[in-house]
Amino acid sequence: MKHARICFLWHMHQPYYTDPVTGLASMPWARLHATKAYYDMVYLLEQFPAVRTTFNFTPSLLLQLQEIGEGTVRDLFLEHAQRPASELTEEEQAFIVRHFFAANWSTMVRPYRRYHELLVKRGLDVRGQDLVHLARRFSTQDLLDLQVWHNLAWFGYGAIQRYPRLTALRNKNRGYTEQDKREVLAIQRTVIQEVVPRYRTLLERGQIEISTTPFFHPILPLVIDTEITKRARPDLPLPARFHAPDDAETQLRLAVDFHRRIFGRPPVGLWPSEGSVCPELLPLAHHVGLRWLATDEGILARSLEMEGRPWNRRSALYRPYQSGTPGQELILLFRDRELSDAFGFVYYRTTPESAAEDVARRLAQIIQEAEQESIVIPIILDGENPWEHYHDGGERFLSLLYTMLSSRRLDQAPDTVIEASTVSEAIGAVPPTHHLSTLHSGSWINADFKIWIGHEEDNRAWNLLGYTRSRLVTVAPTLPPNRAEAAWRELYAAEGSDWFWWYGDDFETDFKMEFDRLFRTHLRNVWHHMGLTPPDELSHPIVHLALQSETNVVTQPVALLSPTIDGLVTDFFEWRGAGSINTRPPLGAMWKAEGPFAAIRFAWSSDGFFLRFDFAPVPGDRWEGLKVEITFHGHADTLRLVFSLEKPGPDHFALRRLKPPDSWVDAGVYHSICRNKILELMVPLKELRLQPGEELHLSVVVLEQGIEIARYPRHRPATLTVPGPEFDAMCWRV
Repeated sequence: MKHARICFLWHMHQPYYTDPVTGLASMPWARLHATKAYYDMVYLLEQFPAVRTTFNFTPSLLLQLQEIGEGTVRDLFLEHAQRPASELTEEEQAFIVRHFFAANWSTMVRPYRRYHELLVKRGLDVRGQDLVHLARRFSTQDLLDLQVWHNLAWFGYGAIQRYPRLTALRNKNRGYTEQDKREVLAIQRTVIQEVVPRYRTLLERGQIEISTTPFFHPILPLVIDTEITKRARPDLPLPARFHAPDDAETQLRLAVDFHRRIFGRPPVGLWPSEGSVCPELLPLAHHVGLRWLATDEGILARSLEMEGRPWNRRSALYRPYQSGTPGQELILLFRDRELSDAFGFVYYRTTPESAAEDVARRLAQIIQEAEQESIVIPIILDGENPWEHYHDGGERFLSLLYTMLSSRRLDQAPDTVIEASTVSEAIGAVPPTHHLSTLHSGSWINADFKIWIGHEEDNRAWNLLGYTRSRLVTVAPTLPPNRAEAAWRELYAAEGSDWFWWYGDDFETDFKMEFDRLFRTHLRNVWHHMGLTPPDELSHPIVHLALQSETNVVTQPVALLSPTIDGLVTDFFEWRGAGSINTRPPLGAMWKAEGPFAAIRFAWSSDGFFLRFDFAPVPGDRWEGLKVEITFHGHADTLRLVFSLEKPGPDHFALRRLKPPDSWVDAGVYHSICRNKILELMVPLKELRLQPGEELHLSVVVLEQGIEIARYPRHRPATLTVPGPEFDAMCWRV
């Protein structure tokens, strides 16, 4: 009689959305997935004690669940939900109307009459629309209902059954009160706090195994050495070589240590990020105590091919293998790609009954065709995203499947015992008898790494990562231990795969710009912890997306002016005709205008460049530790103007000139600056070394204790043109 062990490995993963410097998480996906997939999957499994499975949690996700549950980070989406609807600003209303329909519309919006009604009111495509004008269509009650539904729709079947009040609130449908909203958000936080303890309970009971992934979900072979790319894709153009095997081992060690703290025991299994493997990974994983890893069947096929052995899927796939040097071997399992992918991409299109029957048919066929008596069938896939596509979150389909597995029998294979096992149980019962002397380097996608490297955007990101790391290696020994540790953690976060996933033209998302910003934020934080000025490149988007048009960012002046530097608007005409730089974020952006300046104006005279800063409301003690750096980048010269914002000053500013490659030399101290109701300053034109008609690129950065808290403009420098002698005549109008 044959014995088949079915090994589910459900991979739970979110990148690290939190900026540790500001304590702000700009995207809500760890929080929202927690009340749906993470909670649902453990809740359902509790109903089937005979079913054993493996869950894989990335430490970066576990850390965020911990932060959310404890309330130690701010959540941009949550703050917009918590704000009383009657007090929302125009920008906040635009944000909510833009982003609070972020869910699968077929399964999470249309089934709820009021939520769908609000979507229809907004329209299906808001790109290029005036979001403020659009938001004005929404009454205060509309906005409040939208705040509630955005969070209410993300509760899955587990939380709905556990907390009946959620059903009552869904049935209410519309006309929610602020108290209703507070109730929804309170239950949300409670559910999130329950997630990890429920998994820990099943782990201690022996019903599940929990494996890990490198801490911030990097593609470890590329962290080890980007040249490894060539083994699968010698045709790809590559960035400057990134070679950091120490980082790879640290990402593994941090994962094991964090897992031990969360679950009370270390993991023994690894799902390497995106199933990405190479031979160099095996000794690193073994060294930190890991004993098995899983990847894709495409890796097995290529590995056997490299050994000169034919690929026979039926006989080769459904067994564990051993690989690695003597004394450092790991046991490897290879996922059934067709069956695993059907869970994620096929079965939601059919009925739960048909899907469960198809799984049974496929399992019976695998068992019938297998040559060995003991069979291991790995079904490995994303454990969170697929369920958004199932109309009931996958509850009926998984329940039918778990019922079948609990019976330990298949109608289609009566002479077989089937058993849902954890990976460690399966490889303990069926130890490997085959050794892979060669392991192909690749991922679960096409058995290569093209998704994360090779495109111009990917390679630019790798180059910025490599440059930042090289400076950190040099500077870290001179830093206090806490700052060095913080800098390295931010670098490891920037090594995460998700930033690179969205670079290039492989995939699209409305949040592509935000993934890009988060990557560059983590790298900028490394420089701040080092006490160094981040390269200007880290302030410019890597993705080739249409940003705000230049006319929305900068308004050019229409007259030459010579304002008096006294910190006052002396008269109506003093700044009339000046240019301006927009200090407000694009509507719907994943960040807020939280800096000290409400408006920035600029003007030219025949011998000077003038700047005016109007202050935003700021608490009195908020000025302490604030400094402004203004960078002027011309055709052949880069200048930086620096002054403090601590009251009552400033009474002077310093000029520094860039000496390539990245050092600054003093260029003088000037007193042409004054702060009163506003702040005004003048830079002598001779210091800018520009000719009429040349372009000047300008960025204003506000730092708090050396940490960037605001940048104007946000994404790219303002482009100004030095006026010539005919400027006034050209701008003259009848």
